[in-house]
Amino acid sequence: MDLRHSLVVKPGSRIKLKHLDAASTGTCKSSTEAEQETAKNRIHLGELQQKLYGEKKHALLIVLQGIDAAGKDGICWHVMQAMNPQGTYVHGFKQPTEEEKLHDFLWRIHPHTPGLGQIGVFNRSHYEDVLVVRVHDLVPKKVWSKRYDLINDYEKMLTAHNVTILKFFLYISPEEQLERFRQRLDDPARQWKISESDYKERALWDQYLEAFEDMLEKCSTKDAPWYVIPSNHKWFRNLAVSNIIRKTLEDMNMHLPAPMVDLEKIRQEYHSAKTDPV
Repeated sequence: MDLRHSLVVKPGSRIKLKHLDAASTGTCKSSTEAEQETAKNRIHLGELQQKLYGEKKHALLIVLQGIDAAGKDGICWHVMQAMNPQGTYVHGFKQPTEEEKLHDFLWRIHPHTPGLGQIGVFNRSHYEDVLVVRVHDLVPKKVWSKRYDLINDYEKMLTAHNVTILKFFLYISPEEQLERFRQRLDDPARQWKISESDYKERALWDQYLEAFEDMLEKCSTKDAPWYVIPSNHKWFRNLAVSNIIRKTLEDMNMHLPAPMVDLEKIRQEYHSAKTDPV
């Protein structure tokens, strides 16, 4: 199974999110089957990350975007848990600080891109600067409309330095979002995630969809593709993202580095030879 082909946004294609089924599960019809496959993917992800960390020839940047409650945090919990924290990190980009506002919009992004051997996850990203700022009219259209090309150039520069970029747009229906908000209200363990802005942003649903559609159309490229993940079913969301990350890492054809010491000499000196009792 390779879900990259069915979920990728082909460069230059036009997408209408309202026409997509957020509850789609592809050919996978069982949550049990999906969860078993996701568990297998996590095992492979751990092994592949170890090779990436040891070889230090590649880096992976994972970008997570989606409407509120779409599951960005869920991906970090249920998929990225497979990764060794020594070589993986998550960073979220919220409102820029006063210092960050004094610079170009990508200035605060670049220091958090992964180095060779690392996997970085952006839980919200540089795309906030063509989403939130557009919907809330925080900067003029003549400013944010130029940012698509700047983002593409930035990502092209990263890929030229062996940073592979995977961008996931987690798509849920407005009905599913409202149900998840209700579940948060009823679950003491998740009530801390509730904010008034969640409900206020729902009134801007159509404006956000337009912004997301332009983001997908203008910034899904051959080297840094966007994937639209139907996310009404969390089990399919986790399966799809883990599958795409796994297949992408496998394509890197990574190998653990060769030992830097003479193994046979060490075997002879410390393990094969009999030593006198102390």
